[in-house]
Amino acid sequence: MKYVGAHVSASGGVENAPLNAESIGAKAFALFTKNQRQWSSNPLTKASIKLFRENCEKYDYKPFQILPHDSYLINLGHPEEGPLEKSRAAFLDEMQRCEQLGLDRLNFHPGSHLNVISIEDCLKRIAESINFVLDKTKGVTAVIENTAGQGTNLGNAFEQLRVIIDNVEDKSRVGVCIDTCHAFTAGYDVKTPAGFKDTFGKFSDIIGFEYLKGMHLNDSKKELATRVDRHDNIGKGFLGEEVFRMIMNDNRFDNMPLILETPDESLWEEEIRNLYLLTGK
Repeated sequence: MKYVGAHVSASGGVENAPLNAESIGAKAFALFTKNQRQWSSNPLTKASIKLFRENCEKYDYKPFQILPHDSYLINLGHPEEGPLEKSRAAFLDEMQRCEQLGLDRLNFHPGSHLNVISIEDCLKRIAESINFVLDKTKGVTAVIENTAGQGTNLGNAFEQLRVIIDNVEDKSRVGVCIDTCHAFTAGYDVKTPAGFKDTFGKFSDIIGFEYLKGMHLNDSKKELATRVDRHDNIGKGFLGEEVFRMIMNDNRFDNMPLILETPDESLWEEEIRNLYLLTGK
């Protein structure tokens, strides 16, 4: 079964995210459990935790349908020790928030080498950061998001994601989220049937579908292999509609959160409805 939703607001408290998801007909959702542009936030209150869990139960959102996202400030591959420790502490806090909320996965961007250390060293640092946090938490999977490869960001190639996974000690608690826009602008031509087959054949061979824990369904404002991360609404960008039809009719993408991060939030309800219509059911 397909579980399509969007990255909804948690303004006013995380307990509002399930309500906002339900209001647009989402069968899955993503959220920030704290302000994504600040290093520190107040701890989750017992009341918020209780209400979040109750609202998820009320609207039948189970942990595998929810894909929280960490702060944009975190760089788990930072070349300097001070900022690296700060990023690891912030990521640990994010994972602990997921534990408190009863969530089983946390999506994050892997990190950047900042032209200071090698790609290989940065990838190993990212894995070391994941190991550090997994040792201090339980029950939550660290879900690495592929990137467009903009600037010095790593994770644009499946091979890079594989290196990170290979260096994570507890492979039962590491996974991957594939963003369609990022994949396309990183150079994977997912928009055509042949390119889609080739891309996910490579994904299967290099990473393995057992590691796929969610997807971000975004069209792209930029062309193939431009290495620029600019999302567009479904069918309005360079990807078009066909890739989303293929995803919606491929059972390899069942039973995981398929999350819209498209820029015009007013279209989310329509986009969710239209994505389900692509299955012909």
